[in-house]
Amino acid sequence: MSELNSYRRYFILAHDTARKLAAAQCALAPDGYVVEIKPATRTLEQNARMWACLNAISEQVVWHSRKLTSEEWKIVFTAALKKQDVIPGIDGGFVAMGQSTSKMNKREMADLMTLMDAFAAEQGVEVFE
Repeated sequence: MSELNSYRRYFILAHDTARKLAAAQCALAPDGYVVEIKPATRTLEQNARMWACLNAISEQVVWHSRKLTSEEWKIVFTAALKKQDVIPGIDGGFVAMGQSTSKMNKREMADLMTLMDAFAAEQGVEVFE
C-alpha cells in the first residue's frame, strides 16, 4: 500500500501555497479517491463554550418538570436550531432528529450558541466560562 493510500490529507485553504499543495495531492491521488471542500468545522473554543453553557443550563433549569443532562440539552438545542422533526421510536416514545455538533461549521456553531444564550437569558441561567 502506498503512503498516499494509508492516511488522509487535510489542507486549510488559507493562502496560495496551501491551494497549490492541495491541487498537487489531487493530481497524485489514485482513481476513486474523493475530494471534499467545505467550511471549517467548529473551533475548540466554541466547543468549550458550548459545554460550559450546556452544563450551566442542565444544573439550573427544570424543563417541564424534568432535569435534563447536558447531553440531553444538546439534543434539544440542535433540534431547535435545525427546526428538525421527531419520529416515533422503535420501542415507543419519540426520537429527535438532531445534528452532530462536531460536524457543524463555525457559522452553525455560532448560531447554536446564540440560541443557547437567548434561552439561558430567558431562564435566568448564569453561565460561567
